[in-house]
Parts: sequence; structure tokens; C-alpha cells
Amino acid sequence: MDCRKRLYVIVEKGRRSDVLSIAYDCLMFVAILVSIVSLMFVEDYPIFKWFEIVTVTIFILDYIFRWCTADFKLGKGKWSFLLYPVTPMAIIDLLSILPALSILKPGFKILRITRLFKVLRMFKFLRYSDKIELLWGVLKKEKKVLLSVLGFAVFYVFVTALVMFNAEPHVNPETGTTTFRTFFDALYWATVTLTTVGYGDLCPTSDLGRFVSMLSSLFGVAIIALPSGVITASYLEELRSRREEDERGTSDEES
Repeated sequence: MDCRKRLYVIVEKGRRSDVLSIAYDCLMFVAILVSIVSLMFVEDYPIFKWFEIVTVTIFILDYIFRWCTADFKLGKGKWSFLLYPVTPMAIIDLLSILPALSILKPGFKILRITRLFKVLRMFKFLRYSDKIELLWGVLKKEKKVLLSVLGFAVFYVFVTALVMFNAEPHVNPETGTTTFRTFFDALYWATVTLTTVGYGDLCPTSDLGRFVSMLSSLFGVAIIALPSGVITASYLEELRSRREEDERGTSDEES
């Protein structure tokens, strides 16, 4: 096995029989967790700077390693090295490195917004979990159905907000207060009602408004239940299929 092939095996998801690969995955797990510690504190302690330097160095090396072995991952020959930077996980890896710019160039205050990209480092966990990978495959498989449900939900939220904004009096005659001052307030109310959250900070006061609110809550239960059922059914089907493949692979090895 040549060096690049061995490097590819190490940086990819760990195998039970490969100690170096498992150790590399553990190192990346720790680096990801350490890199987001600073987001949990308001104060910017000096040790966080060192956390950032060390973890970003690890992320940069990981990005280089994966780019150098992209042909094994993508299987498209030399084109793999050009295609790899635009793959979803490579983009996440690159964006997770950007916060280091605010450390290297403290004078560039505009770069401090890259701290928000630290949150993307959580998505680096996606490549290290079979169950998350399985769920991601299910989402891609059922994307047409889920997008249809999402489109219907957005349409329903907009229509409900429009009805409520025009049906509800803008000024409560009893208290003199304003219920829905802007259409955005109505959109916010329709969204939290559709998802059956209902914070209660905005609520209708007229009989017509309350009737619309009841209908929105009832339809919200049905709309939210649709994608849940689709994902659950597809997830179980995919899980059953993978188990059958594993069992066939095990029986082939034994024979």
C-alpha cells in the first residue's frame, strides 16, 4: 500500500482493525469539541486563542490530507482534485478554518464575523457517524417529498398570516394596544402556531382571529406530522436494507 492510499485510510472514518485510523478520528473529535468551547463563554480568555491556533492547525492539515487523497474518495482521477473543494464537506471544512483569520490579522475587524463559522465545525461530526450518514442519505432520497411539504408549509404560513393580519384589528379597542403591528408579526405568529409552539407573546383578540388560530393549530399538527412519517418510514427501510447487506457480506466472508 502506497503512502497516499495509507493516508486516505487513516483520515477516513475509523475501522475497528486500524488503530491509527481510530486514533485520528478521536483526535478530530477532540479538536472539534475544543474549538467550539469559546462560543460557550461571553469573556474571551487568553487560552481560547491557543485553542483556536491548535485546532485550526489540525483542521488545515486535515483539509490538506483529504485534498491530497481526493482521487480515492471521489474516484474521478485527476478531476477529483479540482472537484473536491466544492464538495459539501470540503466547503464546511474550509469555512471552519476561516475564523483563524481574525487571529492572524487582528486589525481586520470585519473578519471577526467569521466567528459565526465556528458553529459549522459541529457539522464536521457528520463524516464520523454511521447513523448521521444514514439519515443524510434518507433526506437526499426523500428530498422531493420533503421539499413539497416545506413548500406547502411556507405557503400555508403566508396565507394564514395574511388572513390574520387583515382579520385582526390592529388596535385593541379595550386596551388600546396593538396586536399585529406589522405583517412580520403576523408571519411570526403563523409560524409558531403552525409548529404548535405558540409562545403566547402574540395572540388574536377577536373571535374571527381566534377561529383562524384554531384552524392553524389543527393544520399545523398534520403538516408537521407529514415529514416525520416520511423520514421514519424511509429511515427504517434504509436501515433494514443495510443490515441485509451486512449479513450477506458476513455470510460471503464465512463461505
